[in-house]
Amino acid sequence: MKKRSKVRLSIIFILVLAVLLGVVDFPALVDKPIESINAKWNKNIPTMKELPFHLGLDLQGGTHLVYEADTSKIEDGDKGESMEGVRDVIERRVNAFGVSEPIVQVNKAKGNWRVIVELAGVTDVKEAIKMIGETPLLEFKEENREPARELTIEEKNELASYNKEAKTKAQKALSEIKDGKDFAEAVKEYSDNDVDKETGGDIGWVAMQGENVELFEFADQTQLGQVYKNLIEKDEGIFIVKVNDKREDGVEVAANHLLVCYEGAASCANDTSKEDALNKINELKEQISSENFVAMAKEYSTEPGASEGGGDLGYFSEGMMVKPFEDVVFSQEVGTVSDVIETDFGYHLIFKTDERSVTEYKVARLFINKKIDTDILPPQEPFINTELSGAHLEKASVSFDQNTSAVQVSMEFNKEGAELFADITERNVGKNIAIFIDGMSPIDVTGDGIINQYDYYAPNVNEKISGGKAVITGIENVEKAKELSRSLNAGALPVPINLISQQTVGASLGAESIAKSLFAGMIGLILVALFMILFYRLPGLLAVIALIIYGIFILFLFKLIPVTLTLSGIAGFILSIGMAVDANVLIFERLKEELRSGKPLGSAIDEGFRRAWTSIRDGNVSTLITCFILAWFGTSMIQGFAITLGIGVLMSMFSAIVITRLLLKLFVNPDKQSSRMWLFGVKPSKK
Repeated sequence: MKKRSKVRLSIIFILVLAVLLGVVDFPALVDKPIESINAKWNKNIPTMKELPFHLGLDLQGGTHLVYEADTSKIEDGDKGESMEGVRDVIERRVNAFGVSEPIVQVNKAKGNWRVIVELAGVTDVKEAIKMIGETPLLEFKEENREPARELTIEEKNELASYNKEAKTKAQKALSEIKDGKDFAEAVKEYSDNDVDKETGGDIGWVAMQGENVELFEFADQTQLGQVYKNLIEKDEGIFIVKVNDKREDGVEVAANHLLVCYEGAASCANDTSKEDALNKINELKEQISSENFVAMAKEYSTEPGASEGGGDLGYFSEGMMVKPFEDVVFSQEVGTVSDVIETDFGYHLIFKTDERSVTEYKVARLFINKKIDTDILPPQEPFINTELSGAHLEKASVSFDQNTSAVQVSMEFNKEGAELFADITERNVGKNIAIFIDGMSPIDVTGDGIINQYDYYAPNVNEKISGGKAVITGIENVEKAKELSRSLNAGALPVPINLISQQTVGASLGAESIAKSLFAGMIGLILVALFMILFYRLPGLLAVIALIIYGIFILFLFKLIPVTLTLSGIAGFILSIGMAVDANVLIFERLKEELRSGKPLGSAIDEGFRRAWTSIRDGNVSTLITCFILAWFGTSMIQGFAITLGIGVLMSMFSAIVITRLLLKLFVNPDKQSSRMWLFGVKPSKK
């Protein structure tokens, strides 16, 4: 009985998990009923956030381009690295256009270097070709020391005239609203913000902290349902504010704290032991009071900045501090000093200075744009071009400082470049020379993963550099150095790329391919299910149930990983269904053999699985090895097939060995074996 109970619990867990993952796979099954309830009963029940499948080029539609590179002027040993640099540049270019998951690959076919570019969702070939462009552009720029130009009299008059008209427009709108005009209608008529026009100016709830906090003070002086009495003028524009609602949402407190940290505590730079820190905080507790708390925090707190701020934390609400700290500060009385408490940061004393309710206002706004100086006169560029470019750079490579072993990038210029570089460095000693690839930084110098036009790699010039050789130091690690070296070579070395093949897949063709593939998969699944049920009866039915669970699990994995689905990938998935069925066939045939030999049903099931396992293992391992080879050496289309097939094979082994086995043990009663042998396709024993 214990074994059957364990089996039941395992099956319940798998079924519940399958239902939950099924909702993730097909959220519409839950969203549609929720939407109906929301519409019928005026509720606001949230719907599922859909986790989409990642579709490849052939399913989503897009452009497939093949470029061939002319590497005739590059030494054999540098060709691979140069092509990697070209790939990085192309990726940077297409990413700048917001292309979703572009695929850029470099390969060598029959001695020729090629770049393969797949742009899902981009069906305009001319746009794609223009986006990728040609040879990368490497530029060396120096700091712009020209004084910024000031606005002319005409430009100042234009600015003043525009802002005067904006204020007149805003004053007219405010007067009409005060005379009874509907606020939302006024927003549609006068607002310069398109989003506000669609929402009637509603910007949600504003509080003393957070987004739109600057509007809170005006809302706090306005009655519900009314607009603020005056226009609100900011640099960016003129606001008219209306208060639609008010609520009290919890409390927030103000406090100062004194921290004594110890070695091992979070963000602690001290080597004080934990015992010494505890003794010190207890000693301070005996001396401290509400009157001298700030002064003692300035003198003794180990928190950075406490010597100036006295441990002032300002106002904060629940959820903003660590829990042990909050548990104390929200329960103590205003004006009191807490006992010693410990958090991950060390030992604290807390002085609670104030407590107030959190007031929020639901606000709508009418926004009218103003012009400022930079609207007429854009900010001055921080760097300007020099005559030095990628045409003068012969080679860049990763090297190491002989004295410190620090990683650096060495650069070598040709004769003309050496002269230009010497002149540039002579007039920029102590300043920066910025390096740009295609107008952008060759590496992500901010470390935030985002490169924009204001991110640049700008090494500092220590002295005049003659001879045409220089090094860039201060690089974070070897990977960054390789990335910089590769980018410099890509912009410096003549690696022209020529378009030799282009192919466009329309979105409608991709949708048609998905529909046909799903239809074929459904027909195949139904035929396999009928075969399994008719030939193997009860085990076949249970195998079909396990196969459905298998399908739910694997679709969830495709979304979670995520796997980019292509037509070949769907083919791999459908083939893996056949592999899952194949494992069940081996198991059921072994099971029938054991039953014919007269073994009890429970023993026959265990023995059937045990004897079939080696065949299943060997067959699937050989398939997985093939998948690994195809994924490692194949092109993107072959890789999609190999990855989906490999995931499917692994999941099929789990489906056959675990799920099918548990279902058999759940639905089979060994005590009634003789009367139910026909359910297994075996004639009952005459014994």
